[in-house]
Amino acid sequence: MDTADRAEEAPAPAEPAGAGKRRHGRLIVMSSALAVALAATSAFGIAASGATGSSAAAASAVVPQLHTALGRSGFGSGYDGYGTGSPGQGANSSATASTLASATTAQEVGVVDITSELTYDQAESAGTGLVLTSSGEILTNNHVVEGATSISVTVVSTGQAYTAVVVGTDATDDIAVLQLSNAAGLATASLDTTGDLAVGDAVTGVGNAGGTGGTPSASPGTVTALEQTITTQAEQTAASETLNGLIEMDADIQAGDSGGPLFDAQDQVVGIDTAAEQGGSTVAGYAIPIEDALGIVSQIESGQASSTVTIGYPAFLGVEVGAASAGSVYGSAGAAPTAGVTIAGVVDGGPAENAGIIAGDTITMLNGVAISSASGLTATLGALTPGQTVGISWTDTSGAARSADLTLTAGPAD
Repeated sequence: MDTADRAEEAPAPAEPAGAGKRRHGRLIVMSSALAVALAATSAFGIAASGATGSSAAAASAVVPQLHTALGRSGFGSGYDGYGTGSPGQGANSSATASTLASATTAQEVGVVDITSELTYDQAESAGTGLVLTSSGEILTNNHVVEGATSISVTVVSTGQAYTAVVVGTDATDDIAVLQLSNAAGLATASLDTTGDLAVGDAVTGVGNAGGTGGTPSASPGTVTALEQTITTQAEQTAASETLNGLIEMDADIQAGDSGGPLFDAQDQVVGIDTAAEQGGSTVAGYAIPIEDALGIVSQIESGQASSTVTIGYPAFLGVEVGAASAGSVYGSAGAAPTAGVTIAGVVDGGPAENAGIIAGDTITMLNGVAISSASGLTATLGALTPGQTVGISWTDTSGAARSADLTLTAGPAD
């Protein structure tokens, strides 16, 4: 199993005081998106996202998310460059999909299995989602599709498979909305948006545990706390993030369950499973309340991009930024620092390669904006759109200044 998915509890810091609803937190290592990733080797990046989680002071828990990564190499998503890690296969868990109960027929309605192709990581990930509309709008976790270049979705109750595109994502709150191609007449999930879930209520987490597909697994438990704050553990294709207002339960949520439903005793969806802590005798799952998730869905449906919400796919430059590119960087060994961002690699056939940029070159300007850091390149690229033609300037490995126009393409999902 993937070492990044192992749950490791650290000493809990003192809870911060706050107005309004009290946020409770613990330092937990969670299995990112409970998704499963398969067959990864190396990754090239796009210098686009640069997202980082909030500091641990904001929440006392670091928890693995729930996507399943099978055969992950431990490389990063390519947004910020290569990550670290060891080969593995999904989250460390106290149970396996084969030992879990099966979901009931009622609990299968509106549930889908999601497989994301992570082309630039040479990997796949598997997770779960919910059908929101009969025409194929799907709700899932952002980390289930983060870095995806193509997405396939299978409706569990019928076995029908579809391709899907990203309507929008919110990496901060771990929500994504997909749209199935040529879908009609789908059965939708039954939702309970009253927000009256209470500690002690019976719940069941349902999803694609282990990424094996077929009949979903079911993990029963009870609600142990509300309004929880956790910080997720960074994984190969998912950055660390702080999530607030979560439902905590003692259900044994598994890798692959990310984006799947948390049912109440009436088989209505009250949450979206997103992370789990599993270490020793500790079993704790975390879910985003369905009413909170639907608020973000409404913003995405309206096409309102924001500092947290991305509509559609981001602009793609097709470069990998080296770890040293945090500010001024060295253009070559022994040379004086050069303003700009040194490129560690380029994507074959991407806009940067087509413009003549190669590994070792230093980007100094994009679309008229001077670039002095990796975060600056990220921010500038984030304000652009796929299909937009922009000017780019760089210093090549011989020290010569060069410039060109290039057309940005659509990148992997944020």
